[in-house]
Amino acid sequence: MSGRVMPCSPREIGSLFLFEKLSAEQLGRLCSDGRVERFEPGPVYTEGDPATCFFVMLEGTVVLSRRVGDDDVEVARTSQRGVYTGAMQAYIGDRVRQVYTNSMRVTEPTRFFVLPADTFASIMQQWFPMAVHLLEGLFFGSKNTQAAIGQRERLLALGSLSAGLTHELNNPAAAAVRATATLRERVAKMRHKLAVIAEGPFTREQLADLIDIQERTAERVSKAPALSPLEASDREDALTDWLDDHGVGNGWQLAPAFVQAGLDVDWLEQVAAAVGEDILPGAVGWLNYTVETELLMDEIADSTTRVSRLVDAAKQYSQLDRAPYQVADVHELLDSTLLMLSGKTGPRIKVVKEYDRTLPRIPAYPAELNQVWTNLIDNAVSAMDGTGGEGTLTVRTALHGERLLVEFRDTGPGVPPEIRGRIFDPFFTTKPVGQGTGLGLDISWRIVVNKHHGSLAVESVPGDTRFKVLLPLTATDGDGTALGPIPEETV
Repeated sequence: MSGRVMPCSPREIGSLFLFEKLSAEQLGRLCSDGRVERFEPGPVYTEGDPATCFFVMLEGTVVLSRRVGDDDVEVARTSQRGVYTGAMQAYIGDRVRQVYTNSMRVTEPTRFFVLPADTFASIMQQWFPMAVHLLEGLFFGSKNTQAAIGQRERLLALGSLSAGLTHELNNPAAAAVRATATLRERVAKMRHKLAVIAEGPFTREQLADLIDIQERTAERVSKAPALSPLEASDREDALTDWLDDHGVGNGWQLAPAFVQAGLDVDWLEQVAAAVGEDILPGAVGWLNYTVETELLMDEIADSTTRVSRLVDAAKQYSQLDRAPYQVADVHELLDSTLLMLSGKTGPRIKVVKEYDRTLPRIPAYPAELNQVWTNLIDNAVSAMDGTGGEGTLTVRTALHGERLLVEFRDTGPGVPPEIRGRIFDPFFTTKPVGQGTGLGLDISWRIVVNKHHGSLAVESVPGDTRFKVLLPLTATDGDGTALGPIPEETV
């Protein structure tokens, strides 16, 4: 949108705080190379368009907004003379893509001093060469530092995840190794017991009954009910008494395995009726080996299943074998991240999942969303460390209008109001020196807003801090142009 060109007064523009130190000659050049334009209420320029002009407001009211998903979010509204926006980085030239990083509109007839971007760049380089060098160094140095520290932060996060994953894998793997060694020992004893039975006074019919009981016992093990400690103790006492009464030695050693396998006194009565009192001790010993073997195989199966699940979680978390952009289930991503970080959350932090499983899959960059979940969970855990390392982390999903909500709620001390507006700024951190880079939330913000056209916000009071991620349900047009919080000094 173009405005109506009006006369430019060096005295008027010299009264603005931006130009008050310039000489009469410099003010004259600004007026000759620039212009004053009057805009009627409406848009002046649009975010993402080529940045062709630098605007300084002389009088009126401006509103700046940023595009977040499908919404235009107002970030600034002011009537202060001298506020400026537009092509503020024109002096950097083609080394940075020169586009408007926000949209501007006016709500009443408003006059601007307008300077073409190339003229603004030329004047800056001629009049303030040292300042331009300093600003360029600050701009590119900050970007390089951010990239280097961001890479370091990702490596540190990867190291922490690797350590946690190794610890989680070690437990079931060690359990499987122990169970396998014990199983080998039990099978050897079973072979010896089989030789004893073969040489014993068993008839063909008794052996057939014993094998049938063995099969039914094995089937019963797979369907054993879960008992409370008190129920298990009572059943062990009852089985020990029954075995002692029927002349079976070491009943107190056999009873725990029988109870774990779901066997009870009624089952042993059926065994006694099938094989007879004279060979009952040998039959019970044979069934004990069967029970122990089945229990050990169940333990091995459970351990290897846990290992497989952890590997699948790591695969899901890293997304190594998948396309970068795909339709994904956020619940799968959240579960894999929580499992990968289970070593960090530990037993003292209760994790509550409030998932709306009816939510649809969404187009996303899953590996990068996992990085967002990692940063937000890590911040929540760190916050609760300040309250004794105990608390509750609640992860909730829900439908929020036309977007999908993922909310992380912790019971930590909260984010103080005076810093709440800065937590998404690069390098800002409340952690001690050496423990935080201040890029976790900045990276998360850029992933959610830049790449997914969503939004990331925080609400916080002591004992209830909520980071809310809103993601579009459908693919959004856009070229992924980098966005960021608009500094207050841009207006």
